[in-house]
Amino acid sequence: MEITSILPEECLCLIISLTSPEDSCRLAMISHAFRSAANRDEVWEKFLPSDYRSIISGSSSSSLLSLGKKDVYFHLCFHPILIQNGTKSFQLEKKSGKKCYMMGARALSIIPDGTPAHWIWTSLQESSDGDKPTFDFKRMTKRMALLIFPLFTSCFDFFNRFPETAELKQVWWLNMRGEIETKILSSDTNYAVYLVFKLRKEHTTGFSQRTVGLHVHVDKIGLREVRMVSLDPLRDEPRYIRERGDGWMEIEMGAFFNNCGDDGSVEFSVWEAHTNYVKQGLIIEGIELRPKDSAT
Repeated sequence: MEITSILPEECLCLIISLTSPEDSCRLAMISHAFRSAANRDEVWEKFLPSDYRSIISGSSSSSLLSLGKKDVYFHLCFHPILIQNGTKSFQLEKKSGKKCYMMGARALSIIPDGTPAHWIWTSLQESSDGDKPTFDFKRMTKRMALLIFPLFTSCFDFFNRFPETAELKQVWWLNMRGEIETKILSSDTNYAVYLVFKLRKEHTTGFSQRTVGLHVHVDKIGLREVRMVSLDPLRDEPRYIRERGDGWMEIEMGAFFNNCGDDGSVEFSVWEAHTNYVKQGLIIEGIELRPKDSAT
């Protein structure tokens, strides 16, 4: 006797909502009854962050609230939404539904930035939100689900997130900083902080055979981490940089466990002050915080 002939759909919904988004999609492949229960809004509401409505309402994508909860979840996994006047982005980690934030270059304090001789703002946006593909996940077939979920080990985006990025023209010393409150992150979660950047193919100087300092400080727990790395390593040097799959590169700045409650903050900075060497050719998309071991 099948369990679906004993338990009403409401009970199945409750059971499935206590699992995970990945398990929910797998259970939906068992039978029509499981698929009907696993697709219900009551299930996917549990997988979304408790404050997802306020986040979406304050974004450039408020129309998402008119979609079903499963469609909202997967849209937030595949397409980061812009918040705070387009200076930050919000996204969900696919397997867990944990929050991912990126502070765009406009949200960072970049010094010196008062003249185009040092930094310029460049538009790299090639596609508008209207050009992005959308998916009706309620109509996902079993084969599609089997193909898609093995890829859910990471957050990736095929589009430039922000309308502007910061390009380094010429400086003698480098200093950029940012800060985010821990209360907006997922609690009891291991987070890593990543610098997301590019180097111009031509006219890039000052980063080969020299290191920059990557700093992460969490005030509530007294964590302070400093890493000295090369953003343009030679072949025989250790490589901590990796391709993101969206045309950008990233390097981990540090990591921390977020159990700070409502009154903590994370500060991060990139710093280099070898004034004997001019630096140019660095392009900054932003600094991202996402659950540890979650690739983009």
